[in-house]
Amino acid sequence: MIASIEGVVLSRQPDSLVLALGGLGVRVYAPADLLARLRPGDAVLLHTHLHVREQELTLYGFADEQELAFFQLLLGVSGIGPKSALSVLSNMPVDALRLAIGQEQPGVLARLPGIGKKTAEKIVLELKDKVGTPEGAPPELAALSAADAEVIDALTALGYSIVEAQRAVQALPREVHDVEERLRLALAGFAK
Repeated sequence: MIASIEGVVLSRQPDSLVLALGGLGVRVYAPADLLARLRPGDAVLLHTHLHVREQELTLYGFADEQELAFFQLLLGVSGIGPKSALSVLSNMPVDALRLAIGQEQPGVLARLPGIGKKTAEKIVLELKDKVGTPEGAPPELAALSAADAEVIDALTALGYSIVEAQRAVQALPREVHDVEERLRLALAGFAK
């Protein structure tokens, strides 16, 4: 198995990098936040997972071992393949995922692209004992009211990531309960 790979970024695609490695160009699929940070010419060390299929070898790379370990945990959930697991990690940080799973809140996971309600429930059921809640996490960070869920859905429909939408909702004053007003305030927060 390939545990890590070190090379220079030759090119960057929407879902992967091509790294120069001893005269070879190796494609490595990676989370969106990592792809956004790297530019052609950057030297990088990635912790990797080699996914083997009947006629395909695919390499997935991560900035740290914690993210790689969480990717591998997600692969252990029935019905989650490497593309789905990568999509989850591209749309939500590991600590937020750990918190949502530890607090048994599949509704938060169901808002991620490619993860439906049943899959989110399966992730929580199969990983809650393996993940636990991160230490020092604010209580009920992942808990959402119905109004907050509507605001998050509206923001993600407008093109914001689930993480951006959740942060915007968390920054809203609790005394405002009207969905339209909460959405207006969240959008105003992005304009700052």
